[in-house]
Amino acid sequence: MELVYTHENKMLVENAKNMLELAGIEPHMKNEFAQGAAGDLVPNETWPELWVLNEDFEKAQAVVKVLNEKMTGEDWTCASCHEANASTFEICWNCQTERVIK
Repeated sequence: MELVYTHENKMLVENAKNMLELAGIEPHMKNEFAQGAAGDLVPNETWPELWVLNEDFEKAQAVVKVLNEKMTGEDWTCASCHEANASTFEICWNCQTERVIK
């Protein structure tokens, strides 16, 4: 098994886990409940981790790369209602119009 993703924010790790599962990859989460020990252990050693089988590693890396790009991308404005949306949104939160990528 190989480590494919870790982050201090468990919600981001859970999101990555969901995306991997949607891609047909079965991740294994380690340190899921270890953050409570952060005072006794080095904090980054308590971060939740996603591990995948070696044969799924390259595909999993590609999924995580796309996810990271969406999180660090630029915000966008809806072509329909002109509402500002976060880069992670693929559908406008205000009018539910799909994002148009130019």
